[in-house]
Amino acid sequence: MSFDFSAFWGALTSEAFFRGACITIILSLLSHGVGILVSIPVAVIINRGGGFLPGALKGIVGILRGAPTLLQLLFVWNALPQFFPIFREPWFTPFLAAWIALSLNEAAYQVEINRAALKAVDPGQEAAGEALGLSRFQIFRYITLPQAMRVAIPPTVNEFITLLKITSLASVISLQELMSTASRAVSTTFQFSEYYAAALIYYLIMVYALVYVQGKLERKYSWDRSKAETSNDPGVVQRAMALMRRA
Repeated sequence: MSFDFSAFWGALTSEAFFRGACITIILSLLSHGVGILVSIPVAVIINRGGGFLPGALKGIVGILRGAPTLLQLLFVWNALPQFFPIFREPWFTPFLAAWIALSLNEAAYQVEINRAALKAVDPGQEAAGEALGLSRFQIFRYITLPQAMRVAIPPTVNEFITLLKITSLASVISLQELMSTASRAVSTTFQFSEYYAAALIYYLIMVYALVYVQGKLERKYSWDRSKAETSNDPGVVQRAMALMRRA
C-alpha cells in the first residue's frame, strides 16, 4: 500500500489538526503552569520536614506519582462526579477534567524537581542573608529561588516535553486534542500512515520548539563559576541586597 502524500498534506494543513495541536499546547501550558505554582510551596514545606503537614503532603505526592496518569484522568472524569454532584453540570468538560488531572500529576513530579533544586543551594547563602538582617521571605525570593532556578530549569523543561506527549491520553475522555483528531480521521479513512505522520510532524515541531526555548533559558540563567572567581563579582547576597533596594 503506497503512501498518499495528498492525504498527508491535507491532514497536515487542515483546520482540525491545527485546532487539535492548539488544544494540546494550551492544555500542556495550563497544566504545567498550575503544577509549578502548586509545587513550589509544597516543596518548601516538605524540605523543612517535621510535623503532620509535610508528611501528609509527601504521602499525597507519592500517590500521585505512583498512580498511572491514565487512571488519574479516568478517575477525575468518571469518579469525581460521583463524589461531588457539582461536577455533573455541563461546565465540567473533558478539557477541564484533563486540566485538573494533568495539573495534579504534573505538580507531583515538579515537587521532586523543586525539592532537589532547593537542596542544591548552599545553606551558607541563607546564613549570610540572615546575618545581613533579611527576612525568610527575602532570603527565599532574592537568594534561594534565583539559584534554585538554574538547577530546576533543565528537568522542568524536560518534564514539560513529557507532559506535552502525555496529553494524548486525554483522548480516552473524548477530548479532541491532536492524537484524538488523528485517530478519528484514521477510523474513517483507514489511512494510518498518512494521518499519524501528520500528527508526528506537529508533535516534533512543538517538542523541538521547546528544546530551543530550553537552550535559551539555560544560557540566560547559567552560572559561570570561573568567570565569577576571576572578576570583582559582588556575590549572590550582595546582588540580592541591590535587587531588594530596587524593589
